[in-house]
Amino acid sequence: MDKNIFAPDRRTALRWMTCAGAAMLPGGSLSAKETGAAAGLPFVDPELREAAKQIIAMTSGFYPMGPSKLPMLRAAIAKAQMPDHPAVPVRTVMAPVGKGLGEVKLYVLNEKPDGAARPAILHTHGGGFITGSALLEIGGLIDLARELDCVIVSVEYSLAPEAPWSVSMEQTYAGLLWLYRQAAALGVDRARIAVAGESAGGGHAALLARTARDRGEVPVAFQCLIYPMLDDRTGSTWNPAPGLGCIGWDGDANRYGWRAFLGQRPGQAHVPHRAVPARAASLAGLPPAFIAVGSIDLFAREDIAYAQRLTASGVPAELLVLPGAFHGFDKVMPGAWVSRQVLAARSAAYRRAFGL
Repeated sequence: MDKNIFAPDRRTALRWMTCAGAAMLPGGSLSAKETGAAAGLPFVDPELREAAKQIIAMTSGFYPMGPSKLPMLRAAIAKAQMPDHPAVPVRTVMAPVGKGLGEVKLYVLNEKPDGAARPAILHTHGGGFITGSALLEIGGLIDLARELDCVIVSVEYSLAPEAPWSVSMEQTYAGLLWLYRQAAALGVDRARIAVAGESAGGGHAALLARTARDRGEVPVAFQCLIYPMLDDRTGSTWNPAPGLGCIGWDGDANRYGWRAFLGQRPGQAHVPHRAVPARAASLAGLPPAFIAVGSIDLFAREDIAYAQRLTASGVPAELLVLPGAFHGFDKVMPGAWVSRQVLAARSAAYRRAFGL
């Protein structure tokens, strides 16, 4: 296999998990976690299968997920660095959050105050609500900013369980409000602002679109949700069929991520609906959406259901389900056919939304 497509090393796997610290397990019998995940291999796209085997081995040390694993999960955050000589300008800004929550760090990419106003994306990073960093995603965002010739603002929101959902939601909204208010100085067209994210970042972006709708201060034009984490009931009151949703991020991890985010056991009837996109009473009036997910991703069912609800609510929603793709497949094998397909579809969706 071409090493440029998938490099079977720790760094590659941990970028996919948006965390660090796991070590390759020694040879021998499979752990219970590996055995369960290996049951999903027959469902994996053949081009992704070798990568899936490596992911299973490299991430086994994270399970069972819980507070004791947080230092290992977050090890990469402290080591994250700004790319040398980035292809577009990148600067750091501290934006006020309000409500006694101080400030939040924003990374501002590709601002050009002179010239015609361009579209912008407010990005929220992934990591299951419990790990990850905006700084770790800068490289990919630089590529996207160059491709679309747009401004991107990425929010370094606080992680759960130290910060509950109400804190990170206000921080991401503060980033969006800052982007909107600073549009002229950044060279941004206020009518072409999108929210976007992957995994938990997709969940944050969906919450952000809803918060913007409800508060009426920022007209969000588009939401781009890549295998978004939308429903606390997945892995709690509902589990996929055996062999599905078990490579990398599974039901065990999802339960812990949501518990940390919500501050209570997920899947109950009385969780705060403002914190869970899938539990919103109404999706009417939300911006058009692009949603992409792998068919064997843990989030496949909830993402498909969300796209259906958006459509039923009169919201234009494009849904792309990639056959045989697991969670984060495009991160570990960007050269695979399914990865190229989702990236091309994402780019086309942005271009339509922005009128490019």
